[in-house]
Amino acid sequence: MAPPVLHENPSATVIRSLLQHNYEISLYAKSMAYPLKAVVHELDLSSGHLVLEVEYAGQNIEKYLTDSGISFDLEAMKGSQIMERDTYSLSNVEAKLLKTDSTLYRLECQLPESVFVTEQRGAIRIPFVLGMQARVSLEIYLHELSVPGRLRNLSVGGCMVDIDLAESVAIGVDQEIPGVTIEFPNGESFFAEGKIRHIRPFGNHGYAAVGIQFINMPPPQMEALFRYVNESEREAAYRTGANDKMNYHAPLFIPGAKEKKILQREAQEREKRARQSPMERGVMDVAHQVQVGLMYMKTRDLFPEEIFYDCVDTLRYLVEQDRKAFLYALAFLRDEPDWVRHAVQVAGYLADMMLARDPYDTHVREAVLGALLHTMGKPLLIGPQLPSLKVNMNPIQKGILQGHVSALQRKLQELDWTPSPTCRDIIKNANERLDGTGYPTGKRGDQLSGRVRLISIIKAVNKLMHVRNGIPPRAPLDAYRMIHEAASAYDKTVLVEYIQAYGLYPIGSLAKFSGGFLAWVMEIDAKGIPSQVKVIKNLRFPDTNIYSELGRNDFALIGKLEDIVNPADYGVKLIKV
Repeated sequence: MAPPVLHENPSATVIRSLLQHNYEISLYAKSMAYPLKAVVHELDLSSGHLVLEVEYAGQNIEKYLTDSGISFDLEAMKGSQIMERDTYSLSNVEAKLLKTDSTLYRLECQLPESVFVTEQRGAIRIPFVLGMQARVSLEIYLHELSVPGRLRNLSVGGCMVDIDLAESVAIGVDQEIPGVTIEFPNGESFFAEGKIRHIRPFGNHGYAAVGIQFINMPPPQMEALFRYVNESEREAAYRTGANDKMNYHAPLFIPGAKEKKILQREAQEREKRARQSPMERGVMDVAHQVQVGLMYMKTRDLFPEEIFYDCVDTLRYLVEQDRKAFLYALAFLRDEPDWVRHAVQVAGYLADMMLARDPYDTHVREAVLGALLHTMGKPLLIGPQLPSLKVNMNPIQKGILQGHVSALQRKLQELDWTPSPTCRDIIKNANERLDGTGYPTGKRGDQLSGRVRLISIIKAVNKLMHVRNGIPPRAPLDAYRMIHEAASAYDKTVLVEYIQAYGLYPIGSLAKFSGGFLAWVMEIDAKGIPSQVKVIKNLRFPDTNIYSELGRNDFALIGKLEDIVNPADYGVKLIKV
């Protein structure tokens, strides 16, 4: 029998607790675009000796190690449905790199003796670990845009906040923001002005870490902040066992009535979320990586070519692996930011149609890259005059947004990245029309390539079938009819090709049946009629969710197919972990 451990390294204790769940470790470095995934090979609770294993085929793994050591995020996904996310971030951990195989490495790390980190200015940074939490609201533009998040660490100098990756488009390094509001579980809150010091991707589930410095604080605010930091230190010491004298929660972290209601509602929402399939995770990962790429373009002034080409190759792999499952998974991007959803869905459909025409077409890769990039100018335009892409825009904001193609081209030029002719053709001309009514230059007819004629149809259908600037989505048949009636703006032969490929009830659309049931279309037959669906809701019991797959022979159980409907009209949405 092994002797009991008399002393446990607090950092190792936190890591051990998180390793009891499904976890992912991501090594990151400022100079590297990609985080590296690692697994724990060995963890000594007494000494704090941690051994990580990393598989890496590149030539520059040393760049993930700085003179100060390695930095990594640990994300644990808790619960039977893997719905609750807990995190722990460590930076500048002393480490030694050993190569054990051609692509396999070991990182022998010495964890710090304390979970509390001393910052350069001498302040103590308190990590929010093992269930510690506080809600944060970042006011990016006064009275215009606020971004929600969760507190990940706190010091008297500032904090790190975990936000949705989609919200990071409005945030830049060295940007001063008018408000940082932290609300603690017991209902107390702290407010200060802030300055963004750094921003980076956080883990692998679509989040970003934002480092904020508190600024312009009068003495009463400083006094309050010192108290909140001290209370947070007590709570962290209690949860990690770093101080045996701490045997109860700090009052600040005992949930009040409001927090209890929020936690209960969040738990109920997480229970509604179905487990994602590998295909859905793959598509969602592409959407996240596109946003990570944009972050690097904005905050690090580099074009992460490897990230974007990896997204392109992933889309092609997924469509070739299982086309129907891929089209179904694309629909689950509907709650992502509109520019991301549109880019990934259009790129996916473009890959599907080009490969259907010619599986050996050498232009597929560059055309799909152009489709992924072509909306990226929109988030680049976010600023005081256009604080968000989510709002119903006024005429001035619509005018600003029409410059998104030029904005992207300028940014690519600044980053010294030159797209291939095929990629450039898609980026520049995807919004042009055969009759000259498109933008940015009003090109016509023969000036537009066959690939541009194809993507213009894909884009038009996609726009009409999703909410756009307050305009509700159209049913597929209505969308096809509107495009057909748009005089000579679109190539009618390509429209027919599109309808033949995806039908009147496209895979991934939400169908309503006469028995009062809603179901996702999973497969269609050669005539474009649904042959398999996933029933998710009985409208007679709207608060109850169903997850039942039915084939055509069982459709009598749910009635006759009536129409394709808007998921938002029935409260159908995805809940992010």
